[in-house]
Amino acid sequence: MDTISNSPILGSTCPYRQVVDLLSNKWSILVMHLLKGGPRRFVFLQRHITGLSQKMLTQTLRELERNGLVKRTVYAEVPPRVEYELTPLGQTMQEPIAAILSWSRQNLTALIDAQERYDGQTGAGTPAAN
Repeated sequence: MDTISNSPILGSTCPYRQVVDLLSNKWSILVMHLLKGGPRRFVFLQRHITGLSQKMLTQTLRELERNGLVKRTVYAEVPPRVEYELTPLGQTMQEPIAAILSWSRQNLTALIDAQERYDGQTGAGTPAAN
């Protein structure tokens, strides 16, 4: 059995699984990708990620902050200003994120073709099946 620190590799306490859970959030990679350009305000992130609700952006930023990937800075101004930026640890994720985004661009057509083949064979994804 593959183990990490005497934990089953797929067990809930596996460190790899904890990282995969964090990064497999629908929005984490997109938020971190936008933050690579430097500090950003909440509204900037929300406007640039289509379909991301205020609630989900808040949850995503809190989780990234909790895990040390994002820093939240509140400025004592009127009106208050809050900015988010990648921490040094978050910066280390930029190369893997770039690789994922590159892979996505290179393989998007193949993924869509596979989905259409599957849906055509199973009837999944059609309005009648939903």
